[in-house]
Amino acid sequence: MYAAERCGAWAEAQRGTPLAADVLHHAKRAVIDWHAALYPGAVVPPATLLEQSLAEELNHGDAFLALGKRATTRAAALINGTAAHTVEVDDIYRDGIYHPGAPTIAAALALSQTENLSGAALLRGIVVGYEISTRIGAAMGRAHYKHWHNTGTIGCFGAAAACSELLGLKKEQFSHALATVATFAAALQQAFRMDSMSKPLHAGRAAEAGVTAALAAQAGVTGSLDCIEGFGRAMGDDPDWEKALATLGRDWHITRMTFKNHACCGHTFAAIDGALEVKRRLGLRTDDIRSVSIGTYRAGLEVAHYEEPRTPAEGRFSLKYVVATALTHGSVRLAAFEEDRLKDPGTRALMKKVAVALDPELDARFPAQRAARVAIRLADGRSEEFLQPTRKGDPDMPLSDTELEEKFLELAGPVLGDGAARKLLERLWRLEKQSSLV
Repeated sequence: MYAAERCGAWAEAQRGTPLAADVLHHAKRAVIDWHAALYPGAVVPPATLLEQSLAEELNHGDAFLALGKRATTRAAALINGTAAHTVEVDDIYRDGIYHPGAPTIAAALALSQTENLSGAALLRGIVVGYEISTRIGAAMGRAHYKHWHNTGTIGCFGAAAACSELLGLKKEQFSHALATVATFAAALQQAFRMDSMSKPLHAGRAAEAGVTAALAAQAGVTGSLDCIEGFGRAMGDDPDWEKALATLGRDWHITRMTFKNHACCGHTFAAIDGALEVKRRLGLRTDDIRSVSIGTYRAGLEVAHYEEPRTPAEGRFSLKYVVATALTHGSVRLAAFEEDRLKDPGTRALMKKVAVALDPELDARFPAQRAARVAIRLADGRSEEFLQPTRKGDPDMPLSDTELEEKFLELAGPVLGDGAARKLLERLWRLEKQSSLV
């Protein structure tokens, strides 16, 4: 049986089984985190520019953009998926090097609104999308991540699986949806090796592709059922799909998501956390610092590579900048990427004292572990070295429900207003009880 068929068979078989309480709870956490990422991304480019470029698909249809504008299903999936990945605060599946929420939830919500489905149906669709796509992401691994942006490629499968579940597709049609969307999967890391707006579009395009593939399969469009195997050979190292899918329905990946604690590239988080811990231990002032040395895994160096960031996008992918701004200002939130902060003289001076290098031991543990070694030497001769073994927000150091709520209110509040944000948060915690999402 091909991988697409295995996924379709599992999806159909599990459909009558209620979600376990912990799975349901973590699905709601994922939806809350997605909304936290959605709102600040919805009011800046490229989402605002997409609204202009897709004007003929807006102000009608049965799906909605973040701030309430009507849209066609695919336009809502595209724009909301893009918005949710724009400010780099969306969730991560660590083993898959993948942000599942932005594409999967954007597609699932748009289709649920169009079909007037319940909150419970939405949550089940999201769970199915996460479980299938995270396994594909983990199987593709580092070989795929060398050139491809997993959120754009693997995200196609998350969106297609979620939408196929929402449409109640039988295993044959479900399988064909996955087979078709495999041919849509494309997103190059080159998009964020230079300053551009393309990276968040990867998530939006994956959401749109997933909606398209599921609706096409429902209408009878067929795909080549061995396409996931072909995807693995062409864009990876020909993974063992039998092994990759063996734990479907037994080991729920959605319960092990990373929710970001900093507003930047996740590959920098361990270094940020480690630097803040050394600062606490030494009780230092930034003026006291003589040097900062960071050892991390290869992806952290290659992806967060900007030496002299000039724009918010470059700043979010500059390991030296985010560590320096954390030490200077105490955090790396959205304000860190405003123009005055990007040009802050104290941060810029400290960046010149930051050195980064590959740590072979930590690189060997990637992607299962995201760690960093941070050493800070002071002008008075004191020094401290610290191994940050994981990232705040990872499943082994998770954000609590309270911390997740605080993140949501911090990010959604300025866009919606505090009162409206709190009301929405209350509704999201009760999502499984809502009969309609419109």
